[in-house]
Amino acid sequence: MTDTESFRFTVTEEQEEIRLDRLLSELMPEQSRSYLQKLIKDQAVTVNGAPAKPSAQTLSGDVICVEMPASRFPAILPQDIPIDIIYEDSDVIVVNKSRGMVVHPAPGHYDGTLVNALMYHCHDLSGINGVLRPGIVHRIDRDTSGLLVVCKNDRAHEAISLQLKDHSVKRSYQALAYGSFKEKEGTVDAPIGRDTADRKKMCVHKDLLHAKRAVTHYTLLEELKECSHIECRLETGRTHQIRVHMAHIGHALLGDPLYAGKKAFEMASGGQILHAKTLGFIHPSSGEEILFDSDLPEYFIKTIQKYRK
Repeated sequence: MTDTESFRFTVTEEQEEIRLDRLLSELMPEQSRSYLQKLIKDQAVTVNGAPAKPSAQTLSGDVICVEMPASRFPAILPQDIPIDIIYEDSDVIVVNKSRGMVVHPAPGHYDGTLVNALMYHCHDLSGINGVLRPGIVHRIDRDTSGLLVVCKNDRAHEAISLQLKDHSVKRSYQALAYGSFKEKEGTVDAPIGRDTADRKKMCVHKDLLHAKRAVTHYTLLEELKECSHIECRLETGRTHQIRVHMAHIGHALLGDPLYAGKKAFEMASGGQILHAKTLGFIHPSSGEEILFDSDLPEYFIKTIQKYRK
C-alpha cells in the first residue's frame, strides 16, 4: 500500500476565481482548511505542475494535484449494494441512482454510497478524482433520483469532463414545483453562487462577481392541486441549480429541505421531488451520441397521484 494518495482536479467555470485553499476545502470537505493550507505551503499541492500559494486565484481549466498521506482517509470498501445499471461498456457505466443514496464518500457517509456499490460491481474505475470519488465525473444530490454517468478509465473521464465543461451533455429533469405557472414554458437566467450566510446553500446573486451564469429551461407538463409537474433542461450545471432557480421564481420544489417554504416542504416527505430523467453525451470511444431515459420512480408517481386534480 502506498504512503500517499494522489488527487487530481480540473477547475470548472463554476470554480473559477476562487482562492486555492478555499476551493480545495470545497473539493475535499473531509479535510480541514488549515490542513489543506499546510499541504499547499509544504508544496504537496501543485497547479498546472507548479507550487502555488494558498491565496492563488484558480482559473477554468487549471489542473490541481494533491499528494496526501493515505492515513488521512478511512478505508473505502466495496459493498454488495444493489444498483440499477442501465448501460455499461469498457468506458462508462450509466446508473439510475435511487433517492436517498449518497454518490460518493464524505464525512458522515463513508459507506453505503454509490461508490461503495460500484467498487463491488467492478474494479476498473477512473482514478482522476482520488480514493473518495473513483469514476465520479458528476453527481446528483442524495435526495435526487435518476441518471448519472460513471467513468471506468481516465481517458473516458477526461472526455466526459470536457463535455460537461462546454455544456454539451444533455440533461433533463422532472420535478414537482409549488404553485401554478402562468406560462407553459420559460427560462430562468440567473447567476448562482454560494450563500455567504449559509455555506450549505446556494443562492441567486445579482452580478457575476460572486456567482456564475446559470440557465434553466422549464416546461409545464401538468397542473396539479397547489403544485405543478414540470420538466427542466439544464443549459449549465451549477450546484443545486434547479432547486435554487425554481425557488427564486416562487416555485420551490416540494419537499426541498433547503429552499422550500414550510408549506411546499410539508407537501412531500423524504426530500425534494426531483428526478434526473434523461442523459445524453458523446461516447468517448465511438464518438457517437448516446441518449438514455429512465422511468419516473414510485415516490414521484405517488406524489403526482396525491395532488392530481
